[in-house]
Amino acid sequence: MTNDRRLRSVDLARLAGVSTQQIRNYEGAGVLPPAERTASGYRVFGEVHRRALLTYRALKQGYGPVTATQVVRAVHDGDVPGALALVDAAHAALHEERVSLRAASEALEALAGEEPGPLPGAGGLRIGEVAALIGVRTSALRVWEAAGLLTPRRERGTKYRLYDPADVRDARLVSTLRRSHHLFDQIRPVLDGLRREGSSEALRAAITARGEALTARTRAMLAGAGALHAYVGYVEGVADPGA
Repeated sequence: MTNDRRLRSVDLARLAGVSTQQIRNYEGAGVLPPAERTASGYRVFGEVHRRALLTYRALKQGYGPVTATQVVRAVHDGDVPGALALVDAAHAALHEERVSLRAASEALEALAGEEPGPLPGAGGLRIGEVAALIGVRTSALRVWEAAGLLTPRRERGTKYRLYDPADVRDARLVSTLRRSHHLFDQIRPVLDGLRREGSSEALRAAITARGEALTARTRAMLAGAGALHAYVGYVEGVADPGA
């Protein structure tokens, strides 16, 4: 990987807006190919290092520093298929996040904005009353509790389950989503988000913001993949000038 352009550590550092120590760290981590050395021991970088650095920075925006480092290091080790497998895995993980977010959005809409309301009686409802209210078996409520979807408190002394308005809302949500064939793993983040945000409107806004963040990350990953494609072509061309 030799070329005519010669760059000092400081030159490469200025290109990236980092310190010369960071350039040395990048070389040590495999983000940059090994640098040539002068007779006095100074590092000498070239065009391949400049391109490697720019590629890493482009990958880092979408894939994060860990995956970006693993990808360029694999390229420098001559393992292009391994580098591409890492890219594939990152895209697959992002797809799963998007599927999960879509399921959460659909699940939330299935509630039609239902919020906790007053319950018949004071002090909460027992499991049989909740089962009758939402039209399920008590065994279903127990299964949902065992799965961590419901967390009713226990009555002091008797240890009977007591469901407050939020618990009944959650049970109604689970019932609605189970009828729509949603899995527990798809229901759990909706419940967690609803409890965290405090209302379906707040959760809807959070889901929208998360969707926008995923879209931005997808675009960054596409840009990084394009930079990687160009860099792999350059590296392979330098390694085999006759190709």
